[in-house]
Order: sequence, then C-alpha cells, then structure tokens
Amino acid sequence: MRCCLPAPLAALAAFPSPRDLARSGALLTPAVLRSALAARRERRTHPDTVTALNLELVTLTEDRAVITWYTAVPGTDDGFGHLVPAVTEGEVVYGTHPAHLDRTASEDHPTAHHYVELTDLEPGQTYYYRARSRGRAATPTPLHLVRGNAVGTSLHGLGSHGGPYSFTTPQPPPGRHLLSIALCNDLHLGETTAGLVAGVPMLRGVSQHPGLDPYPEIMSRAMVEEAHRRGADVLLAAGDISAAGAARDLAEARRILDGFGTHGRDYFVVRGNHDRPRNPDDDAFRDGFLDGSGGPGYFARDLGGLRLIGLDTYEKNGNGGDAGGLSAEQLAWFQARLSSDRDQPTIVFGHHPLTTRDSVFPMGRGQRLDRAQARSIVESYAAAPGVFLHHAGHTHRNKRTALTSAPHVTQQEVSAVKDYPGGFCLLRIHTGGYALNYYKNSSVPARAWVERSRRTAGGLWPHHAFGRAVTDRNSMRLHDLSGVRAYMPA
Repeated sequence: MRCCLPAPLAALAAFPSPRDLARSGALLTPAVLRSALAARRERRTHPDTVTALNLELVTLTEDRAVITWYTAVPGTDDGFGHLVPAVTEGEVVYGTHPAHLDRTASEDHPTAHHYVELTDLEPGQTYYYRARSRGRAATPTPLHLVRGNAVGTSLHGLGSHGGPYSFTTPQPPPGRHLLSIALCNDLHLGETTAGLVAGVPMLRGVSQHPGLDPYPEIMSRAMVEEAHRRGADVLLAAGDISAAGAARDLAEARRILDGFGTHGRDYFVVRGNHDRPRNPDDDAFRDGFLDGSGGPGYFARDLGGLRLIGLDTYEKNGNGGDAGGLSAEQLAWFQARLSSDRDQPTIVFGHHPLTTRDSVFPMGRGQRLDRAQARSIVESYAAAPGVFLHHAGHTHRNKRTALTSAPHVTQQEVSAVKDYPGGFCLLRIHTGGYALNYYKNSSVPARAWVERSRRTAGGLWPHHAFGRAVTDRNSMRLHDLSGVRAYMPA
C-alpha cells in the first residue's frame, strides 16, 4: 500500500512497517504462487483462441446492471504474467430463470475490454445471466482471499464454469429524486507507477504503455465524463488530487475538474496527504483550490438544505505516511457546525477514513484518521441524526461500513480514480433515502488501463480494491431527506 505515499517520502513512511510487510508477505505469497499456477493451468488446458475472464458485476441499481469482463489469447504472456488481449464481440444473456435466459444485451463494437449495461430491470427481481464472447462463457474475478463474490448477490453459479450467475435488484430509494452527487478520490496526477512498494519484489508496480497519455490524466478525464453522463449534479473529490503536491500536477487536475463545472459551486475538493506541500511557503494546493488565500482547507456549504462539510484530514506536520489528523481548531469548528443544527441532512467528506475494517492487506495507522479524533467525530455523529454519509478515500478500495456507535451514518470508502477498478460512486438522494452506486470509467483508454492495472500487488489487487460484495459498492438506505430541495443549477 506504499502507493498511497509520495515517492520521496516512502522510505520515511510509518505504513507499512517491516512487521506489516512481513505479515503481508506471509499472507499473500502463497496466494501469488497459486495465482501463477492457475494462470499456467489456464494456458495449458484451454487451446481455444479466446478465453473470457475477470467477469465483474460492477453496478447494480433498481433498474440496471453494469457487467464487465476481459477476453484474451490463451497461452500468451505480455511480460507481466498477463494474457494478451483478444478483440472480439461480447454479449450478456439473462432472464428470471436459470434455464431460460431469454434476453440479450450486446456491445456495439468488438473489444477486449467488455462493458455491457442491462437496462429496464425490475426492482426486487432476481435475474440469472451469462456473459460470453465468441461462445465462451466468462469466468469471475476470484475473490477467495476475502470470501468475496465479484459477480452476484448470491452464490448461485459460482460452483460451475461460466454460470449462470445471479443477482437481485434492490428497491429504489423512496420518494422524489432531489439530486445526484459523484464521490471520487485519489486522482494522483503526476504518478507514473501504480502500486509500487519499495523493497517488495512482487509489488514492483505497473506503468502505462509507452507512448500513451499518463494514466492519471486518462482516468481523471474519463471520470469527469462518466459522472456527467450518469447525471451527477455535483462532484466531491476527497483528496490525493496529486501524487506529490507539485504545482504542475495540481494545475492539470484543476483543468480536468473544471470540465465538470465551476469549483466551489459544481464541484468541491479537499486535501489529501499527497497534496501537502514539501515547503509550507510553496503550497500549490492552496493556490489551485483555495484561491491562494491563507484560509483553512475545510469548509461547510449549503446545497438547497443539504449541508456539505469538507474536512482537511492531514492538517498537521508529518511525512504523509502517519495517521491523518485535524487541528484542534478544525475539530472544534466541525463539532460546533454539527451541534448548531443536529437534524440538518449532512454529508461529510475527507481523505482519511474513520475506521478500516476487513482488509486482506495489513491496515496500519497510516491508513486512517487518528483514533482519538475518529472516536470524537463518531460521538458527534451519534448526537447529530441528520448526518447520513461520511465519504473517504485513501485506502483505494470500495468498502461500506455502518458506524456502530452512529448506525444512521454510512462510511463509504471509494476506490481510487487512477487505477483498477477505476471509477467513482454516484450518490442519488431522494426524499426518503439514498442509493450509492459504483461506476467504472467506460472510455476505451480507461478500460484498457483498468485491466492492465488490476495486476497491481502481484495480481491480488482486486481482493482489496473491488469490494468483496456487491453491497460494498452498491447500496440503498432509508433516511429522512425531505428537508433537501431539488437541485437547481445556478
């Protein structure tokens, strides 16, 4: 997970510690070896010209589903232990009975990076499906290390080769739709190698193909386009906008995000540990996103009755790899804001999560907010029933957590924009509740990079980043949001 730190600071980072790395190696080395052996068996036992793999049920709403997979040439190797892509057609056959898949959704053009969207689904209905290319059924991304399921909401079909797999659509949030907000983080403009961890040979990182645009730029532009296409009215970027706080990278990030709309009105940005200046007198984030003022990096805004609070979760001196922290002044300001109107519908977003649970990789203190401060924030949430969502990044994974001491609040960790699975969450707010739905970036260059970067961490990155269950990236919760007015663009 050293990819979460600026390269010049990696040697000083508190995470991962030597003990963390030893534990990680002990846990993951057998899995890496099993993956390599499985890949060799795949090449040996499938002489067909195409193999279809890495099937994933990415998005699941009350009326649609997005399904992706990859087609490749068996027996090949691109030098990284990955099969060479095979361009071919793709389709999903599906229906409400496993023996009667009577509906078909197809792609417009042949590709190796398949992205099929099923539409006009019924809420609360169970569907069965197969994805296939050139007659070959796609097999799921394995998530055995976390006992996960990449392709459905039930275990149906997982014991067979190619399904059919099964999912049940959720109910829609009740009431009238008010607005939609894109939640994103970890753009890492300026980064050149994904998943690089110094001193761990199996985590050598993955770089872009020579001659192609830098992958953080490809993915950030694709995210802005996809968020627009999916109907986002507002966009929140929860930190690590840059890889190391460089002025040129933050300026490019500003240009890309300006493609969504006006900063401070249509989109809002908070700082991550990567965005901290090396020299306090040369703060490019302040110049790019705080209008050059000497004011704080935290703020509150009212969006038609919806209170939006942005936190600077690394407002401290440090090397970037230690626990996040708020200044005493920011924490007091935050608590006063919540107590001033405890019932106002409120979203909080910041870079470091309050808690990190259930990870296949060791999660040291550098992956979360300071424990005492996190406890204090959750206590404030418990006394403020209007707060319903805490959006965080930093861990580069999709993970939904109900806060035990404040069960009306969901903490949603969203995976990085910059690499696999490469996308954002769309928050759809209704008068009686809300839905969170994850979307991969669907542009052609983005799809190619997402597949290339899935081999991060010795090919085990999906176990961490994708979300062990569909509900880690797609969920619906009831909450009284009737005090929010329908979004009216300025």
